[in-house]
Amino acid sequence: MAAPSPAPRGPFRLVTVNTAPERAKRLVGRMVEALKDRYTIIHVDNCEKIEEVAPKVTEHMPDVLFSASMWTDEQAKEIHSIARGIRPDIKLHAIPEGLQVQRGPDAVVEYLCEKVPGLLDGEQ
Repeated sequence: MAAPSPAPRGPFRLVTVNTAPERAKRLVGRMVEALKDRYTIIHVDNCEKIEEVAPKVTEHMPDVLFSASMWTDEQAKEIHSIARGIRPDIKLHAIPEGLQVQRGPDAVVEYLCEKVPGLLDGEQ
């Protein structure tokens, strides 16, 4: 008889930084669904502008922050620096610049499903 699956880890509160909030919600929703047996991830908010990062991270104190693929490497570093200044132990991930434009939404979801477990398990 198979051992029962362990309960999903979490909950992990996630804030995204994406100029297209509906797309962020949709793609994160697909990732949450794909990983729900392993992790409980709650998308608590989205920042449409870099200026929203500090107030929203302060308000929600998320466990995780993703910067989307429309941000340059330099902008992603700024976003992550702001978030880490407020919550030093936050888990951060930058989706590679241009991924959504070059390969589409399915590629973003696939990418997140590959990367997020290592991030949440503390391997990255």
